Amino acid sequence: MAVKIRLKRFGKKKAPFYRVIVIDGRAKRDGRAIEEIGKYHPLSNPSFIDINSERAQYWLSVGAQPSDQVRKLLELTGDWGQYKGDKDAKSTVEVPAGKASADDQIKASADAAEKLKADKAAADEKAKKEAEEAAKAEAAAEPAADESAEQPAEAEEK
Repeated sequence: MAVKIRLKRFGKKKAPFYRVIVIDGRAKRDGRAIEEIGKYHPLSNPSFIDINSERAQYWLSVGAQPSDQVRKLLELTGDWGQYKGDKDAKSTVEVPAGKASADDQIKASADAAEKLKADKAAADEKAKKEAEEAAKAEAAAEPAADESAEQPAEAEEK
């Protein structure tokens, strides 16, 4: 079976977007894929290119042949150079202004999650201390209340 890495078209007329897929070479353009390894939106400015580098390297290493367009995308992401043995291959994909890359977004969400956990832990610790202090205050108030309750009873006995 000849395995190809090529584009699968989605979208409306004159508004395409693509998924980078691994597929049997004999299958239809939009047929069932073996695996989806990326996305490509050519109409956004700059074009959105997101390819899972690890999976692309794997499929290239086992003999999958990229189409011409996918090869150009792999060159932009630096995956083609890494596959060919160029240690200095780097991604030249432009990130839209004001938007962070996927890695930056993942890091930001992980940092936010850690901050939420730390805040929750601090709030739980504070609530626990307040509960302990309230319990101590109640325990200290109970003997005083018991003593005051006993005094009028003693006064009545006399």
